[in-house]
Amino acid sequence: MTIDVVSDVVCPWCYLGKRRLEATLALRKDIVPEIRWRPFFLDPTVPREGKPRVDYITGKFGSLERIKPAHERLVGLGKEAGIDFHFTDIEKQPNTLDAHRLINWASAQGKADAVVENLFADFFVNGANLTDRSVLADIGGRAGLDRKTVLADLESDKDEELVRKQAHAASASGIGGVPFYVFGGKVAVAGAQEPEMLSSAIDQALEAKRA
Repeated sequence: MTIDVVSDVVCPWCYLGKRRLEATLALRKDIVPEIRWRPFFLDPTVPREGKPRVDYITGKFGSLERIKPAHERLVGLGKEAGIDFHFTDIEKQPNTLDAHRLINWASAQGKADAVVENLFADFFVNGANLTDRSVLADIGGRAGLDRKTVLADLESDKDEELVRKQAHAASASGIGGVPFYVFGGKVAVAGAQEPEMLSSAIDQALEAKRA
């Protein structure tokens, strides 16, 4: 079954959603999933060189205090899912075009899931600077990609337009928030839903396929 996951690597709910999808699939031995990671720009206005995290948060939410309750909630939910969120360690809010290019190249080699996991963990747990192309090359290298090739491709404009078009298509289709799942090309689910709901969506997709 194809599972399209529309997400952005700077979305903490997407990281939580990844964990919940993994928990769902661990219980669904009746399907063979093909997970396809699709790009989405949570904030396309962030410059390519990134923006200081403090400036980004205060500009979007008014103050750091206003986002504190949401972060505290995510920390609790993250612990339940095995994620150790460290929001205060994030110093730079990145533009995610390069990260999505990396995911795209990893997909061609069957390594997208590992790259996505590394991106989420490095950003949300370790506070990595995802605007640094050497950091992205390291992330790709740890997932089994050739680091030198990744770095060279990142320094070029390879697939920039492709990724932009894919992200724009997601927004144009009506997707306003992520994560957003499409199971079997038939059943859509919005948000980092619990495994029970995701499993129900799988059942609906299987039923639609049989119809």
